[in-house]
Amino acid sequence: MELKDILYKILIQGGSYLTILKGLNATIRISVFALILGTLLGAVICALRMSRFKLFNIPAKLYILLLRGSPVLMLLMLMYYGIFARSSLEAETIAVITFALNTAAHIAELLRSAIGAVDFGQYEAARTLGFSAFQAFRFITLPQIIKIAKPVYQSNIINLIQWTSVVGYVSITDLTRVINNIASRTMQPMITIIIGMLIYLALAYIVHGIFALSDVLAARKVRKA
Repeated sequence: MELKDILYKILIQGGSYLTILKGLNATIRISVFALILGTLLGAVICALRMSRFKLFNIPAKLYILLLRGSPVLMLLMLMYYGIFARSSLEAETIAVITFALNTAAHIAELLRSAIGAVDFGQYEAARTLGFSAFQAFRFITLPQIIKIAKPVYQSNIINLIQWTSVVGYVSITDLTRVINNIASRTMQPMITIIIGMLIYLALAYIVHGIFALSDVLAARKVRKA
């Protein structure tokens, strides 16, 4: 069988491309919602982690330690088959919650490291010049935190997209599960899996492109200023 016939069988026959798009949509949807929730929760966990009060500090440390050290698949199965087993939540919602909790632990530690890398003397100097606490943080500290955290945050997004490939274990028809089903149906596992890997690679480069574009736009804004 020629390559074009194999590709037709994998991508076109029986509306396979529609199924792939449906699975891709599920992967992106879970990733986006988990990223938003995880980032917000991560900021809160970071604030608690850096608190002087042990009542807040210790639980935040334990949260980061447990969630960062737990396999994502095991956590997902625990949430789906254990904690939310009797709930009315859909599998996709449980997946979003699971990945958000895991992502939050990584984001919290990322933010803590970025904040620790910023020279606090600049904040104090801004306060001496008459800036309010909010203004000093907004115009002096925050831009530096974003600059330091940005590359690792980008990697976390790509990792999150890759982590979602395990949601098929809880009956979600994501991109990986669709690719696996097509490989079984067509008896062409190697080529089908390579196609799936290329799609995930494309998603990673899209994320990279978005961050690169944001850097270009930020540089233009600085030059105009």
